[in-house]
Amino acid sequence: MPPASVQRFLDDHLTPARFEDYVADDARAVLLAEERGEVVGYAMLVHGEPYDADTRAVVRHLPTTELSKIYVVPQAHGAGVARDLLRAVLDVARTTGATGVWLGTNQANVRAQRFYEKSGFVRVGTRRFWVGDHHEDDFVFELALDEA
Repeated sequence: MPPASVQRFLDDHLTPARFEDYVADDARAVLLAEERGEVVGYAMLVHGEPYDADTRAVVRHLPTTELSKIYVVPQAHGAGVARDLLRAVLDVARTTGATGVWLGTNQANVRAQRFYEKSGFVRVGTRRFWVGDHHEDDFVFELALDEA
């Protein structure tokens, strides 16, 4: 994807000011993973109905929570950080009354897809995701919380 589109996405969604908004938003939860006092990953959940028609058409477990973001620093890959974050995500989703968790991931991100499938998520459809002025086609994955 074009670097300018990536930068626009970062500027629009991943700034410190935006994270202050996310943390203050009652419809979201931001979770941190730390090791020895350093942040090594985070996850963000969005509780409620999916915002786009493509996702609403394929998500079956309602009420639902979106796993909007889950990132782990490269140095912590393979150390169980993502697994632990995901476990915390599912626990938080359950506390909101959600019966499922869904996410979208880039169709080219095979590593993420393997992780989600290994974690029990099932690919249920596709959606279009905008990164700046560029669209990406994502796979939509869903997990029923009673099966997790």
